[in-house]
Amino acid sequence: MQKRYLSIKELSEYINISVNTIYSWVWQKRIPHVKFGRLVRFDLKAIDELVGEKNVEVAKWWKE
Repeated sequence: MQKRYLSIKELSEYINISVNTIYSWVWQKRIPHVKFGRLVRFDLKAIDELVGEKNVEVAKWWKE
């Protein structure tokens, strides 16, 4: 069974971004997260969607 909600440390390892950067994004509300009391968790599906939205296409002139 795969985990659906990740901790900050697990998310840091999953997307290879520092824990401090993720804390900053949470504080700035730049990354989707869920709060369970004082705990912050990240829905794996929402994170995958966010990463997909940030995908940059290759310029047409570069492909030719």
